[in-house]
Amino acid sequence: MPSPLASTLVFVTSGAVLVLEILAGRLLAPYVGVTLETFTAIIGVVLAAIAVGTWLGGVIADRVPPARVLPPVLVLGGASAIAAVPLIRALGPAATSAPGTAVVLATIAFFVPAAILSAASPLVVKIQLDDLDRTGHVVGRLSAIGTAGALVGVFVTGFVLVAAFPTTPVVIAVGGALVVGGVSLAWYLRERGTAARIPATNGPGTRGLMLGGVLLAVGSTGAATFWSGPCEVETAYFCARVEVDPERPSGRVLWLDTLRHSYVDLDDPTHLEFGYVATFGDLVDEVAGRDGDPGPDVVHIGGGGFTMPTYVDTVYPGSSNVVLELDPELVELARRDLGLDPSDRMMIRTGDARTGLLDVDDASADVVLGDAFGGLAVPWHLTTREFTEEIARTLRPDGVYAINVIDQPPLDFLRAEVATVREVFAHVALVAPPERLRTGADGAGGNVVVLASDAPLPVDGLRERLDARGATDTLVSDPAAIDAFTGDAPVLTDEFAPVDQLLTTGR
Repeated sequence: MPSPLASTLVFVTSGAVLVLEILAGRLLAPYVGVTLETFTAIIGVVLAAIAVGTWLGGVIADRVPPARVLPPVLVLGGASAIAAVPLIRALGPAATSAPGTAVVLATIAFFVPAAILSAASPLVVKIQLDDLDRTGHVVGRLSAIGTAGALVGVFVTGFVLVAAFPTTPVVIAVGGALVVGGVSLAWYLRERGTAARIPATNGPGTRGLMLGGVLLAVGSTGAATFWSGPCEVETAYFCARVEVDPERPSGRVLWLDTLRHSYVDLDDPTHLEFGYVATFGDLVDEVAGRDGDPGPDVVHIGGGGFTMPTYVDTVYPGSSNVVLELDPELVELARRDLGLDPSDRMMIRTGDARTGLLDVDDASADVVLGDAFGGLAVPWHLTTREFTEEIARTLRPDGVYAINVIDQPPLDFLRAEVATVREVFAHVALVAPPERLRTGADGAGGNVVVLASDAPLPVDGLRERLDARGATDTLVSDPAAIDAFTGDAPVLTDEFAPVDQLLTTGR
């Protein structure tokens, strides 16, 4: 085999494995969320597949002519990569929040294609080893080329493909290219073998494997194309869809991956459906009426459906809103389907909120509302003491920070976040239905709003507003009660913030 062809095969197959590894996160996210466990499962499964595939490829290369096996490896690797899409769509809806679910789904969908494609490198190495004196040179060169292919696969996928194209067409294109490459390689090797009068490299068994692979690729492509997934819009970060509320024709629900993220009433932007969002509204109303200022300045960590920015913009025309939203495609989705029509006093900045907050002026905000999520978890770098200190920097002396936290008993993450916020702010309170603040078996999971300020919190006014709208929430502000709730929970820092491990999920 000519050296350029051998190098290309190793480069392409190694790159394809890493393309699948990156895209696996997007394919699994609608069913198991975007958490550290999800990506740990994917990385672990793919690494195991690479190890197994490389070992088996070496064993096979020593037992049969490797040129006979190489074309089916490409065809079957590409076909099984395409098959991962309908497999996930078939099994994903049955996924639970059990710790091993992501591992099981990743194994079923991605172990086989990653293992098959990883077998290509040792097969090519065996073909190229025509001189034992050059073994080190051949193995080292092809290993380096394989690593280069993997690096290109990572960077091109992460920086270009995910942002430019939906996941399914990319998987089909990569898998289809491998299938076509395998068929072309079989033809090339057959012609080369005939010309050189060497034994044919594509006997009946090889042809059967390749035919099976082609049929699998065609069937899987059809299933992946016509069996639509749960996404209405697939962004670089989320699987998003908007549903109509059957009980409220003007109501729209925004789903991001597994989470019912936002609710917007197209006819009434002051309608706050979710309880924690209504609490945010109570806080903004209380702060706005505190000194007669009709226009509070609010910073929003996360835009989502833009429920709260639109509420503030509508109710307080003199207000200013700075919205830090990670995903620019969500902004467009909100404009198109959720009635977002911002005034000149709403500034939307796309990008990571941690870096975006650095551009917010000191002491410029009356309220900071934290409502950013990746799945059920607040992104870890938005939970730490260092980030909370940045929040404090942007607030005026009597400004208030409110963060929405989702957790289940025993509430380890919620308690850690409260401990963290208390490290920075003098006054802290919790607002939630009473059962959501119980850490034992009699507790119930859900949203809890954590309030914090260096000035005394407006607890009396907030209680009146909660009572006025008939909320069943309790407001806990007594320092002793907060002490008892927090207990020995750790403070989250940039050096130590195991949010995914502390969080207890339940669906």
